[in-house]
Amino acid sequence: MIRIMGLDYGSKTVGVAISDPLGITAQGIETIHRKEENKLRRTLARIEALIAEYRVDTIVLGLPLHMNDEIGERAERSLAFKEMLIRRTGLEVIMWDERLTTVEAEQALIEMNVRREDRKKYIDQIAAIFILQGYLDSI
Repeated sequence: MIRIMGLDYGSKTVGVAISDPLGITAQGIETIHRKEENKLRRTLARIEALIAEYRVDTIVLGLPLHMNDEIGERAERSLAFKEMLIRRTGLEVIMWDERLTTVEAEQALIEMNVRREDRKKYIDQIAAIFILQGYLDSI
């Protein structure tokens, strides 16, 4: 059973989702936190541990394009993170347009009546679910 991992890469967090063994649905598993944007050693080590635990063979990484399709600073950072992931894991990393996933995640949390102060805990994980689910639905 091979699984696909979805990642929502942010300045201080990475939301992580994983596909079910059949590759039909995405479930959130955790949000990885770091103190500084550039301190990625522990983040990458945690992702590697999750890859081993879930036997992941492909990573889908959110690409935060601007609405006019331009690549801005956040997207540049995501592309740099993609290269780090490839170097560290040797896995295929697929970039996935994530433009509205954070908005969708916020909306989903509001609909579930999650209190505003609690939403921050879940937003990245839910964005990762939307990124991965979008990819799974496309294949």
